[in-house]
Amino acid sequence: MSVTQTVPVTVAIARRADPARASEMVAWMRAGTALAEAFPGFLGAGWVQSGPGSPEWHMLYRFADAETLHRWEQSPQRHWWLSSAQGIVEHTRVERRTGIEGWFDPPLEHWVDPVEPVGPASPPRWKQAVTIWLAFFPLSLTATLLTSRFLAEVPLAARVLLMTLCLTPLMTYLVLPRITGALHWWLHGQPPPWRRAS
Repeated sequence: MSVTQTVPVTVAIARRADPARASEMVAWMRAGTALAEAFPGFLGAGWVQSGPGSPEWHMLYRFADAETLHRWEQSPQRHWWLSSAQGIVEHTRVERRTGIEGWFDPPLEHWVDPVEPVGPASPPRWKQAVTIWLAFFPLSLTATLLTSRFLAEVPLAARVLLMTLCLTPLMTYLVLPRITGALHWWLHGQPPPWRRAS
């Protein structure tokens, strides 16, 4: 008997597009997000450009489980959306990750079955906790200082709601991927970059 995958699944996609067509790229990604939002199990999506004028884009979308993700990925809406970008967008890498631990796995150059673990084991949980804390502490401190200074009259619950709405996407799409990449050597017990032979 097969076991149903019930944990949320995040799909991370690297795509390339002509920097001169950045506005078309953003419009295309917004259209895809709008289509996905109509599907049960959709938990969110986002994207970042690697840098100003860069052809590299990193996109994420998340579904409640493997089944709802499969429905979206096999839908006519998604197939139409992907085909609408032919000649504009090149897909360079796709990964699937489950749970927060997925951020600590090394990048994979192919589709991964989210039910079966592939590649090296995740780092120890204490290292994951330290990494998350290193990412979250400065963000939380900055947000607390800013809200207490500029939104002091706003009720506490509303301030916390505003902070979490702002910090969650920052953590998910910007800070956590960068810090796990910078600390990859430590998380996986490898020598630091400055000690490796050139």
